[in-house]
Amino acid sequence: MWNFMFFFNSALLGIGLAMDAFSVSLANGLNEPCMKRGRMSGIAGIFAFFQFAMPMIGWICVSTIAQYFTAFEKCIPWIALALLCFIGGKMLVEGIKEKDCPCEEKSAVGFAALLVQGIATSIDALSVGFTIAEHDFAHALVCCLVIAVVTFGICMGGLYIGKKFGTKLAGKASIFGGIILILIGIEIFITGLIG
Repeated sequence: MWNFMFFFNSALLGIGLAMDAFSVSLANGLNEPCMKRGRMSGIAGIFAFFQFAMPMIGWICVSTIAQYFTAFEKCIPWIALALLCFIGGKMLVEGIKEKDCPCEEKSAVGFAALLVQGIATSIDALSVGFTIAEHDFAHALVCCLVIAVVTFGICMGGLYIGKKFGTKLAGKASIFGGIILILIGIEIFITGLIG
């Protein structure tokens, strides 16, 4: 089972799951155009951690308390919508108040907000625990690690792109970042209700 298709499918899962985290990374880069490389790695690392942890938690839930997890799954779109709209709204308000000084020394998104973003963008990955339910522990762990590595790379790309455009957009970047987060929340919500 340790074959090319296992790793390829795990990477594809990672790409699919990382799209929301990519968009939020883009918004964070827009919001903080002078972000240092260490901070970028930290942000991407937080998203990668949650994209690793959520499918693993999902796998554990499927292996132990599947009936309770199924009931919780219905709440996932609502939770993601609330979290992303809260953070996006906060960025939007700060962007409207802020003057045009793009490289002012500040950490636009604090650690607590990053944790909320990490949870909000990865909470739907809990259900990936169902898709990897047939894996034993070692395969589930490696699959989740591949998802995390893919997420890290994709989020770093999002941060770089966001920074580039954030520098050009100056003070308006925070507004765009906030709008992006709210739209991602709505998209996760609608997808969750339809799917």
